[in-house]
Amino acid sequence: MTAPGRAHSPSGDEDAPGRVVVFAPAPLLTITIEAGRFGGEVHVHAGGQGVWQARMVAALGAPVTICATFGGETGRVAKALLLDEGFDVVAIDRADHAAAYVHDRRDGERSPVVETDDPPLSRHELDELYAATLREAMGAAVVLLSGPAGDEVLPADTYRRLAADLGAFDCLVMVDLAGERLDHALQGGVDIVKVSHEELLDDGRLGVDAGHADAGRADESAIVEAMHRLRSEGAGAVIVSRESEGVLALIDGTVVRATAPDMEVVDTKGAGDSLTAAIAATLAREGVDLRRAVAVGAAAGALNVTRHGLGTGDEGAILALAQHVVVTDREG
Repeated sequence: MTAPGRAHSPSGDEDAPGRVVVFAPAPLLTITIEAGRFGGEVHVHAGGQGVWQARMVAALGAPVTICATFGGETGRVAKALLLDEGFDVVAIDRADHAAAYVHDRRDGERSPVVETDDPPLSRHELDELYAATLREAMGAAVVLLSGPAGDEVLPADTYRRLAADLGAFDCLVMVDLAGERLDHALQGGVDIVKVSHEELLDDGRLGVDAGHADAGRADESAIVEAMHRLRSEGAGAVIVSRESEGVLALIDGTVVRATAPDMEVVDTKGAGDSLTAAIAATLAREGVDLRRAVAVGAAAGALNVTRHGLGTGDEGAILALAQHVVVTDREG
Protein backbone atom coordinates (compact mmCIF):
# COMPACT_ATOMS: atom_id res chain seq x y z
CA MET A 1 0.00 0.00 0.00
CA THR A 2 1.38 3.39 -0.91
CA ALA A 3 1.15 6.47 1.26
CA PRO A 4 -1.78 8.77 0.60
CA GLY A 5 -1.10 11.24 -2.14
CA ARG A 6 -2.74 13.95 -4.17
CA ALA A 7 -3.52 12.22 -7.42
CA HIS A 8 -4.41 15.39 -9.22
CA SER A 9 -4.72 19.08 -8.43
CA PRO A 10 -6.10 21.15 -11.30
CA SER A 11 -5.86 24.41 -9.39
CA GLY A 12 -2.47 23.69 -7.85
CA ASP A 13 -3.76 25.34 -4.66
CA GLU A 14 -5.17 22.99 -2.05
CA ASP A 15 -6.06 25.97 0.14
CA ALA A 16 -8.27 27.65 -2.46
CA PRO A 17 -10.93 29.76 -0.72
CA GLY A 18 -14.36 28.19 -0.41
CA ARG A 19 -13.03 24.66 -0.81
CA VAL A 20 -15.23 21.67 0.03
CA VAL A 21 -13.65 18.41 1.17
CA VAL A 22 -15.76 15.30 0.57
CA PHE A 23 -15.07 12.20 2.65
CA ALA A 24 -15.99 9.44 0.18
CA PRO A 25 -14.66 6.21 1.71
CA ALA A 26 -15.33 3.82 -1.17
CA PRO A 27 -16.41 5.15 -4.59
CA LEU A 28 -18.19 2.86 -7.05
CA LEU A 29 -17.58 2.09 -10.68
CA THR A 30 -20.99 2.54 -12.32
CA ILE A 31 -22.02 1.17 -15.71
CA THR A 32 -25.44 2.15 -17.01
CA ILE A 33 -27.03 0.91 -20.24
CA GLU A 34 -29.35 3.46 -21.83
CA ALA A 35 -31.63 3.25 -24.85
CA GLY A 36 -29.99 4.60 -27.98
CA ARG A 37 -30.21 4.81 -31.74
CA PHE A 38 -28.42 1.50 -32.16
CA GLY A 39 -30.14 -0.51 -29.45
CA GLY A 40 -28.18 0.70 -26.46
CA GLU A 41 -25.57 3.09 -25.12
CA VAL A 42 -23.12 2.21 -22.34
CA HIS A 43 -22.16 4.94 -19.87
CA VAL A 44 -19.24 4.37 -17.48
CA HIS A 45 -18.63 6.71 -14.53
CA ALA A 46 -17.22 6.88 -11.04
CA GLY A 47 -20.11 7.06 -8.58
CA GLY A 48 -21.27 6.59 -5.03
CA GLN A 49 -22.75 9.14 -2.67
CA GLY A 50 -19.58 11.17 -2.10
CA VAL A 51 -18.70 11.28 -5.79
CA TRP A 52 -22.20 12.37 -6.82
CA GLN A 53 -22.05 15.09 -4.19
CA ALA A 54 -18.59 16.23 -5.29
CA ARG A 55 -19.82 16.42 -8.89
CA MET A 56 -22.59 18.84 -7.90
CA VAL A 57 -20.24 20.90 -5.72
CA ALA A 58 -17.95 21.32 -8.71
CA ALA A 59 -20.89 22.16 -10.99
CA LEU A 60 -21.68 25.08 -8.68
CA GLY A 61 -18.15 26.42 -8.95
CA ALA A 62 -16.71 25.54 -5.54
CA PRO A 63 -13.25 23.92 -5.41
CA VAL A 64 -13.67 20.34 -4.21
CA THR A 65 -11.31 17.66 -2.93
CA ILE A 66 -12.33 13.99 -2.74
CA CYS A 67 -10.70 11.84 -0.06
CA ALA A 68 -11.27 8.21 -1.03
CA THR A 69 -9.87 4.69 -1.35
CA PHE A 70 -9.38 2.79 -4.60
CA GLY A 71 -8.42 -0.81 -5.27
CA GLY A 72 -8.27 -3.42 -8.01
CA GLU A 73 -9.32 -3.00 -11.63
CA THR A 74 -12.61 -1.31 -10.75
CA GLY A 75 -10.87 1.12 -8.42
CA ARG A 76 -8.23 2.03 -10.98
CA VAL A 77 -10.90 2.77 -13.56
CA ALA A 78 -13.00 4.80 -11.09
CA LYS A 79 -9.97 6.89 -10.06
CA ALA A 80 -8.96 7.48 -13.68
CA LEU A 81 -12.48 8.65 -14.50
CA LEU A 82 -12.44 11.12 -11.59
CA LEU A 83 -9.10 12.50 -12.68
CA ASP A 84 -10.40 12.81 -16.23
CA GLU A 85 -13.26 14.94 -14.87
CA GLY A 86 -10.66 17.26 -13.32
CA PHE A 87 -11.27 16.41 -9.68
CA ASP A 88 -8.68 16.95 -6.98
CA VAL A 89 -8.40 13.41 -5.58
CA VAL A 90 -6.52 12.38 -2.45
CA ALA A 91 -6.29 8.65 -3.15
CA ILE A 92 -5.56 5.86 -0.70
CA ASP A 93 -4.63 2.51 -2.26
CA ARG A 94 -6.51 -0.51 -0.92
CA ALA A 95 -6.01 -4.23 -1.42
CA ASP A 96 -9.58 -5.14 -2.40
CA HIS A 97 -11.45 -4.30 -5.57
CA ALA A 98 -13.80 -1.33 -5.43
CA ALA A 99 -17.49 -2.10 -5.66
CA ALA A 100 -19.27 -1.73 -9.00
CA TYR A 101 -22.69 -2.02 -10.56
CA VAL A 102 -24.21 -2.53 -13.99
CA HIS A 103 -27.74 -1.12 -14.39
CA ASP A 104 -29.98 -1.49 -17.43
CA ARG A 105 -32.21 1.55 -17.93
CA ARG A 106 -33.28 1.02 -21.54
CA ASP A 107 -36.95 0.77 -20.55
CA GLY A 108 -36.81 3.91 -18.40
CA GLU A 109 -36.46 2.09 -15.06
CA ARG A 110 -33.22 1.04 -13.36
CA SER A 111 -32.84 -2.75 -13.45
CA PRO A 112 -29.74 -4.11 -11.68
CA VAL A 113 -27.73 -6.55 -13.78
CA VAL A 114 -24.73 -6.91 -11.46
CA GLU A 115 -24.02 -5.22 -8.11
CA THR A 116 -20.83 -6.16 -6.23
CA ASP A 117 -20.18 -5.61 -2.53
CA ASP A 118 -17.44 -3.43 -1.06
CA PRO A 119 -15.23 -5.33 1.44
CA PRO A 120 -14.19 -3.69 4.73
CA LEU A 121 -11.20 -1.39 4.72
CA SER A 122 -8.21 -2.72 6.60
CA ARG A 123 -7.07 -0.94 9.75
CA HIS A 124 -4.12 0.61 7.93
CA GLU A 125 -6.24 1.71 4.96
CA LEU A 126 -8.77 3.36 7.27
CA ASP A 127 -6.01 5.07 9.26
CA GLU A 128 -4.53 6.52 6.05
CA LEU A 129 -7.92 7.75 4.84
CA TYR A 130 -8.72 9.27 8.23
CA ALA A 131 -5.41 11.13 8.41
CA ALA A 132 -5.75 12.41 4.84
CA THR A 133 -9.24 13.75 5.56
CA LEU A 134 -8.06 15.61 8.66
CA ARG A 135 -5.13 17.08 6.73
CA GLU A 136 -7.37 18.33 3.92
CA ALA A 137 -9.94 19.74 6.36
CA MET A 138 -7.41 22.16 7.80
CA GLY A 139 -7.69 24.35 4.70
CA ALA A 140 -11.36 23.79 3.86
CA ALA A 141 -14.50 25.87 4.29
CA VAL A 142 -16.83 22.84 4.45
CA VAL A 143 -16.20 19.16 5.10
CA LEU A 144 -18.94 16.85 3.86
CA LEU A 145 -19.03 13.36 5.37
CA SER A 146 -20.72 10.85 3.10
CA GLY A 147 -21.24 7.13 3.48
CA PRO A 148 -20.20 4.15 1.38
CA ALA A 149 -22.81 1.89 -0.17
CA GLY A 150 -21.75 -1.17 1.84
CA ASP A 151 -22.55 -1.49 5.53
CA GLU A 152 -19.25 -3.22 6.34
CA VAL A 153 -16.80 -0.83 4.67
CA LEU A 154 -15.83 0.99 7.86
CA PRO A 155 -17.00 1.09 11.50
CA ALA A 156 -19.87 3.50 12.17
CA ASP A 157 -17.82 4.98 15.03
CA THR A 158 -15.47 6.43 12.41
CA TYR A 159 -18.05 9.20 11.95
CA ARG A 160 -18.11 10.06 15.65
CA ARG A 161 -14.34 10.33 15.73
CA LEU A 162 -14.19 12.37 12.53
CA ALA A 163 -16.94 14.75 13.64
CA ALA A 164 -15.26 15.32 16.98
CA ASP A 165 -11.78 15.80 15.53
CA LEU A 166 -12.97 18.06 12.70
CA GLY A 167 -14.54 20.31 15.32
CA ALA A 168 -11.03 21.47 16.18
CA PHE A 169 -10.64 23.13 12.77
CA ASP A 170 -12.23 26.30 11.45
CA CYS A 171 -14.53 24.53 8.99
CA LEU A 172 -18.21 23.66 8.81
CA VAL A 173 -18.96 19.94 9.17
CA MET A 174 -21.97 18.57 7.29
CA VAL A 175 -23.15 14.95 7.21
CA ASP A 176 -25.53 13.12 4.89
CA LEU A 177 -25.96 9.89 6.82
CA ALA A 178 -28.57 7.64 8.36
CA GLY A 179 -28.86 4.76 10.80
CA GLU A 180 -25.90 3.89 12.98
CA ARG A 181 -23.60 6.22 11.08
CA LEU A 182 -25.83 9.19 11.85
CA ASP A 183 -26.14 8.17 15.50
CA HIS A 184 -22.36 8.12 15.88
CA ALA A 185 -21.81 11.38 13.97
CA LEU A 186 -24.27 13.14 16.29
CA GLN A 187 -22.26 11.97 19.27
CA GLY A 188 -19.24 13.76 17.81
CA GLY A 189 -21.25 16.92 17.08
CA VAL A 190 -21.88 18.30 13.58
CA ASP A 191 -22.91 21.68 12.19
CA ILE A 192 -25.51 20.39 9.69
CA VAL A 193 -27.33 17.08 9.34
CA LYS A 194 -29.12 16.28 6.10
CA VAL A 195 -31.44 13.28 6.12
CA SER A 196 -34.43 12.16 4.08
CA HIS A 197 -37.95 11.58 5.35
CA GLU A 198 -37.60 7.91 4.35
CA GLU A 199 -34.39 7.54 6.36
CA LEU A 200 -36.05 9.03 9.44
CA LEU A 201 -38.85 6.54 8.97
CA ASP A 202 -36.51 3.57 8.50
CA ASP A 203 -34.51 4.61 11.59
CA GLY A 204 -37.66 4.65 13.72
CA ARG A 205 -37.34 8.37 14.41
CA LEU A 206 -40.90 9.23 13.34
CA GLY A 207 -42.76 7.00 15.78
CA VAL A 208 -44.33 5.11 12.86
CA ASP A 209 -43.71 1.51 11.82
CA ALA A 210 -41.93 1.64 8.44
CA GLY A 211 -44.09 -1.29 7.30
CA HIS A 212 -47.38 0.42 8.10
CA ALA A 213 -49.64 1.26 5.16
CA ASP A 214 -49.57 4.97 6.00
CA ALA A 215 -45.87 5.13 6.82
CA GLY A 216 -45.06 7.17 3.73
CA ARG A 217 -47.50 9.85 4.83
CA ALA A 218 -46.06 10.54 8.28
CA ASP A 219 -47.44 13.74 9.76
CA GLU A 220 -45.26 16.80 9.23
CA SER A 221 -45.35 17.47 12.95
CA ALA A 222 -43.67 14.09 13.55
CA ILE A 223 -40.86 15.10 11.19
CA VAL A 224 -40.46 18.42 13.01
CA GLU A 225 -40.28 16.63 16.36
CA ALA A 226 -37.61 14.33 14.96
CA MET A 227 -35.64 17.34 13.71
CA HIS A 228 -35.66 18.92 17.18
CA ARG A 229 -34.49 15.62 18.68
CA LEU A 230 -31.64 15.46 16.20
CA ARG A 231 -30.62 18.93 17.25
CA SER A 232 -30.66 17.93 20.92
CA GLU A 233 -28.48 14.93 20.05
CA GLY A 234 -25.69 17.00 18.50
CA ALA A 235 -26.79 18.67 15.23
CA GLY A 236 -26.47 22.42 14.82
CA ALA A 237 -29.02 22.53 11.98
CA VAL A 238 -31.17 19.82 10.40
CA ILE A 239 -32.40 19.53 6.81
CA VAL A 240 -34.98 16.94 5.75
CA SER A 241 -35.78 16.16 2.11
CA ARG A 242 -39.32 14.93 1.37
CA GLU A 243 -39.37 14.10 -2.33
CA SER A 244 -42.21 16.06 -3.98
CA GLU A 245 -43.27 17.70 -0.69
CA GLY A 246 -40.26 20.01 -0.50
CA VAL A 247 -37.59 20.49 2.13
CA LEU A 248 -37.88 21.19 5.84
CA ALA A 249 -34.98 22.86 7.63
CA LEU A 250 -34.41 23.60 11.32
CA ILE A 251 -32.28 26.74 11.43
CA ASP A 252 -31.50 28.55 14.69
CA GLY A 253 -34.51 26.93 16.33
CA THR A 254 -36.94 27.89 13.54
CA VAL A 255 -38.40 25.39 11.07
CA VAL A 256 -38.66 26.63 7.48
CA ARG A 257 -40.15 25.09 4.36
CA ALA A 258 -38.43 25.31 0.98
CA THR A 259 -40.60 24.43 -2.01
CA ALA A 260 -39.30 24.28 -5.58
CA PRO A 261 -41.49 24.19 -8.69
CA ASP A 262 -42.52 20.66 -9.75
CA MET A 263 -40.38 19.26 -12.57
CA GLU A 264 -40.93 16.38 -14.97
CA VAL A 265 -39.08 13.37 -13.55
CA VAL A 266 -36.54 11.38 -15.57
CA ASP A 267 -34.71 9.76 -12.62
CA THR A 268 -35.17 10.51 -8.91
CA LYS A 269 -31.91 8.80 -7.91
CA GLY A 270 -29.32 11.30 -6.71
CA ALA A 271 -31.70 14.21 -6.02
CA GLY A 272 -30.97 14.13 -2.30
CA ASP A 273 -27.22 14.09 -2.92
CA SER A 274 -27.58 17.10 -5.22
CA LEU A 275 -29.53 18.93 -2.50
CA THR A 276 -26.81 18.22 0.07
CA ALA A 277 -23.96 19.15 -2.24
CA ALA A 278 -25.55 22.40 -3.38
CA ILE A 279 -26.04 23.47 0.23
CA ALA A 280 -22.39 22.69 0.99
CA ALA A 281 -21.14 24.53 -2.13
CA THR A 282 -23.28 27.60 -1.42
CA LEU A 283 -22.13 27.83 2.19
CA ALA A 284 -18.50 27.42 1.10
CA ARG A 285 -18.76 30.12 -1.57
CA GLU A 286 -21.20 32.60 -0.07
CA GLY A 287 -20.97 32.22 3.72
CA VAL A 288 -23.36 31.25 6.47
CA ASP A 289 -26.80 32.19 5.09
CA LEU A 290 -28.32 28.74 5.47
CA ARG A 291 -31.75 29.81 4.17
CA ARG A 292 -30.16 30.91 0.91
CA ALA A 293 -28.17 27.66 0.77
CA VAL A 294 -31.32 25.58 1.32
CA ALA A 295 -33.05 27.40 -1.55
CA VAL A 296 -30.13 26.61 -3.89
CA GLY A 297 -30.12 23.02 -2.62
CA ALA A 298 -33.84 22.60 -3.28
CA ALA A 299 -33.33 23.94 -6.81
CA ALA A 300 -30.42 21.55 -7.45
CA GLY A 301 -32.44 18.59 -6.22
CA ALA A 302 -35.45 19.58 -8.33
CA LEU A 303 -33.38 19.94 -11.49
CA ASN A 304 -31.45 16.71 -10.89
CA VAL A 305 -34.61 14.65 -11.43
CA THR A 306 -34.86 16.06 -14.97
CA ARG A 307 -31.45 14.62 -15.92
CA HIS A 308 -30.02 11.15 -16.51
CA GLY A 309 -26.68 11.86 -14.84
CA LEU A 310 -26.44 11.61 -11.05
CA GLY A 311 -25.10 14.67 -9.26
CA THR A 312 -25.05 16.64 -12.50
CA GLY A 313 -26.49 20.05 -13.17
CA ASP A 314 -26.04 23.42 -14.83
CA GLU A 315 -24.99 26.21 -12.46
CA GLY A 316 -26.92 28.90 -14.31
CA ALA A 317 -30.13 26.85 -14.36
CA ILE A 318 -29.81 25.95 -10.67
CA LEU A 319 -29.23 29.53 -9.55
CA ALA A 320 -32.06 30.76 -11.75
CA LEU A 321 -34.48 28.16 -10.37
CA ALA A 322 -33.38 29.02 -6.83
CA GLN A 323 -35.05 32.40 -7.35
CA HIS A 324 -38.34 30.51 -7.69
CA VAL A 325 -37.92 28.41 -4.55
CA VAL A 326 -40.32 29.62 -1.87
CA VAL A 327 -38.79 29.63 1.64
CA THR A 328 -41.23 30.34 4.48
CA ASP A 329 -41.27 29.92 8.25
CA ARG A 330 -43.43 27.10 9.52
CA GLU A 331 -45.79 28.15 12.26
CA GLY A 332 -46.15 25.92 15.29
